Amino acid sequence: MEIIKGAWSSLTGFWNWFLAQITAPSWDNYFYWLIGISVLVYTLEILNPWRKNQPRIRKDFFLDAFYMFFNYFFFYMIGFAAIAFAGEQLTLEISRKIGLGDLWFVHLNNLPIWAQLLIYFIIIDFTHYLVHRMLHKIPWLWSFHKVHHSVKEMGFAAHLRYHWMENVVYKSFSYFPLAIIGGFNLEFVFIVHIIQTTIGHLNHANIDINYGPLKYIFNNPAMHIWHHSKELPEGKSGVNFGISLSIWDYIFKTSHIPHTGRDIDLGFEQVDSYPKTFLGQLLEPFKNK
Repeated sequence: MEIIKGAWSSLTGFWNWFLAQITAPSWDNYFYWLIGISVLVYTLEILNPWRKNQPRIRKDFFLDAFYMFFNYFFFYMIGFAAIAFAGEQLTLEISRKIGLGDLWFVHLNNLPIWAQLLIYFIIIDFTHYLVHRMLHKIPWLWSFHKVHHSVKEMGFAAHLRYHWMENVVYKSFSYFPLAIIGGFNLEFVFIVHIIQTTIGHLNHANIDINYGPLKYIFNNPAMHIWHHSKELPEGKSGVNFGISLSIWDYIFKTSHIPHTGRDIDLGFEQVDSYPKTFLGQLLEPFKNK
């Protein structure tokens, strides 16, 4: 009961904080960072498009823009406040009952700030890589992830077209590796979100960009478009699962870039019959098949 009360308090407190963020622009709120990053990447799409015949206002542009704000704020920021609190309390309670006490087995307090931030970023990104593979491998998770793969034309806003259940899955799993490592600064969460948002926008954008040797470290449009390919290698449930970093795909042999993917078909089997509206896509995974 106390966990439920604490989760509710976190939710309402975060909602009030979010409203304050919108009405008071500053350097440390997501709302204006998301707008700024989106405008910047969209400008790059217009100035240097990879698929030059793709309309500037591409198919489902406004649907994806709605997803972007719904997932990144109204559900993500408010829902995650309650999820994070409940997950933390449940994990600590279980650990105490089995005699482990707090789960912090490693402390990073003595490391330089840049090292702490780098470790946090790598841990989060590797966790997301593993969860992303699960979303493709486990059928009931794939039913939710299909929303993201219903994109037929890539653009920066497609980055945040996904079912709200993915927030629950990603953030639930993200907590566990961090539960055993102490010393992280809460500001790291903000900084890493900004980095992930920027890289994610670029990955999905219609931009002709080449990272050179850095493509083996950072995810990029030429690599990520193959993740959205309608046709996958035989026997594969997916390829190129990296979120911000591509290095995991090269390490675990899930990379796949056979040739330029500029004009490949995107989606999945029967994507043309998949719901086209926001409400239809959110309800689709819950239907009896």
